[in-house]
Amino acid sequence: MEANNKYIRFDWAVKRILRDKANFAVLEGFITVLLGERIKIREILESEGNQNDETDKFNRVDIKAVNSKDEIIIVEVQLTRQLYYLQRMLYGVSKAITEHIHIGEKYDNVKKVYSINVLYFDLGQGSDYLYHGKTVFKGVHTGDYLKVNTKEDAELRMRTPDEVFPEYFLIRVNQFNDVAKTPIEEWLDYLKNNRIREDTTTPGLQEAKQKLLYMTMNESDRRAYDVHMDNLMVQNDVLDTAKREGRAEGREQGRAEGRAEAVSDMVRNMKMAGLSTEDIQRFTNLSKEEIERIK
Repeated sequence: MEANNKYIRFDWAVKRILRDKANFAVLEGFITVLLGERIKIREILESEGNQNDETDKFNRVDIKAVNSKDEIIIVEVQLTRQLYYLQRMLYGVSKAITEHIHIGEKYDNVKKVYSINVLYFDLGQGSDYLYHGKTVFKGVHTGDYLKVNTKEDAELRMRTPDEVFPEYFLIRVNQFNDVAKTPIEEWLDYLKNNRIREDTTTPGLQEAKQKLLYMTMNESDRRAYDVHMDNLMVQNDVLDTAKREGRAEGREQGRAEGRAEAVSDMVRNMKMAGLSTEDIQRFTNLSKEEIERIK
């Protein structure tokens, strides 16, 4: 790919660029392709007062959107590498639900949540690049699936639990085989290889071709992005080295030391790039004192 057509990685774009209303079309297209129905974003939901740490909003993106039935849904995009990732998914969904319903509101105001997890790391075993999970209640003895009565628009309707409970999508980027024949595979090709077909008609990718070009970023964002990419390489290299060299009994210790050194290198690179202490805190979850100790 030519330098002028270098596209920004999706994880960076979600954190810094796609939160802008002018760029919603990229995320709308991605979610539309994944869910198989037209999605329109209303707003990016921020809830900084409920964060457990300063970087929480950079680890997940909550999106308030409407679907093809004009129903309001909340889409949660998670990107962060973490050891107990399934637990993090559950935490994120629970937080998204409770943050966006007010005390005293009726439970029918609880919104459907889709948890979309773009994984740039290996998670468990499996040969597919896309996994989908939802909740159903199956009769232990009869094998039938439960439906329940709900009151909507002044009339009773039958609904299945999966229409109410969260749904989960796990996108295992590294498992994609680089052959893009369908819209979702074109998205995977971008997620993994940062490339977009010139003749693409896939929702979201047409807009991404204009919005996510490296050369269109301002100098400050380009510098921060370059540091981000350098840090990813450092982290991956350190973790791979620790994995190769660590014996079974000392592997966890080696990984912990490798991660600590990778974080230190990351902070040094960010300082050299001119990022402020506040910006470094956002991306490392370190305290001001810890950042200042790293020389």
